[in-house]
Amino acid sequence: MVTGSELVRGERTDLNGPFLARSLLSVGLEPARIEVVGDDPGELETALRDALASADLVACSGGLGPTHDDRTVEIVAKVAGLELRIDEELEAQIEDVSRLVAERLKRPYADFAVGVRKQATLPSGAACLGLAGTAPGLVVDAHGTPIVVLPGPPAELQRLWPKALEVAAVRRVLDRGTPPLRRTLRFFGPGESQVAQAFQESGGDGDGLEVTICARDFEIHIDLVAEPAAEKRMAALESALGERLGRFLYSTDGRTVEELVLDRCRDRGFRMATAESCTGGLIAARLTSVPGSTDAIVGGIVAYANKVKVEQLGVAPELIDEHGAVSAQVAEAMARGARERLGVDVAVSVTGIAGPEGGTEEKPVGLVYFHAETPDGGHGSQFNFPGDRDSIRRRSVVASLHLVRRLLEQNRDGSV
Repeated sequence: MVTGSELVRGERTDLNGPFLARSLLSVGLEPARIEVVGDDPGELETALRDALASADLVACSGGLGPTHDDRTVEIVAKVAGLELRIDEELEAQIEDVSRLVAERLKRPYADFAVGVRKQATLPSGAACLGLAGTAPGLVVDAHGTPIVVLPGPPAELQRLWPKALEVAAVRRVLDRGTPPLRRTLRFFGPGESQVAQAFQESGGDGDGLEVTICARDFEIHIDLVAEPAAEKRMAALESALGERLGRFLYSTDGRTVEELVLDRCRDRGFRMATAESCTGGLIAARLTSVPGSTDAIVGGIVAYANKVKVEQLGVAPELIDEHGAVSAQVAEAMARGARERLGVDVAVSVTGIAGPEGGTEEKPVGLVYFHAETPDGGHGSQFNFPGDRDSIRRRSVVASLHLVRRLLEQNRDGSV
């Protein structure tokens, strides 16, 4: 259960529900539902009572702050039939953190004191998981069903979640589950109907094997989740899918394309950079989102204006005049310029028309050129992407990363 009116109104995206669901599934518990509830106390109470009526374990995030609309703890205490009390040790810990914040903001601690006391007020008998920021995590026994109460900020929730799994009441629930077998197959390029047909021809799921197919930005991810008794069936389905879709299959262990690009660079001792126009730095952002990417990624140049393409990447002005900034020739010059100017082994470039304006009959919105350069040579490609500006940019990032991946994995005969 995820709380917060800003989530219900669509002002923010829920990251906690999917994280908790994945984590519970990995330890053998099947998530029944993810419910997003606003800050209204009546709605929250109803949702908690409904969850307790059917669930073996309830995980709840948000509403642990010092303000009036942070009501999760008091509602949890109400549905569990427990009194609220101040935990003096916890209050001292929160006070220490809050005094540092007050000092940094140059405000008197008195401004924080009431909120500190509120956050240190817990249901009787609650197991405290410690602090992440000023919000404590809790495990509350509600008539025999543990409720894990965690802070709303994802980083804080993820820091305290492992501690929740160690609490005896939670452990008893986990011990009744069996972690499933999981495989994730990632494909680039096939159509959804093509994958659906291959899936049916391969035998489909059922009998202890559950398969989820998700399409996004020209990639299709197939998640296989099996009970231990269905291990052979899962292996057979995976093999059959590989036979039918093998030319599109790029990952069988769940690694993303950006992780594979980084691994291929590391394997060969390469350093990499990006040169981006229409994607505005999104390729570099995706690569550097991977922890440890600093050993393979040097940086990138966002060359949105032609002046930057010329001055920072060394693209010849006459090349732009003759072919246009959105062209295979300029994409190649951008990649070569990035490789030379940033002193790297591998460079990838992208230039295109993301829209919604700027397209012509000759070069419509969605036309994007890519080019990648390595010590072994370069390769370019182009796509005409459908969709709005955001989807064109996302798809451009995916296509550029796969271009680099294929180039780094190319066969000895030079094919990509």
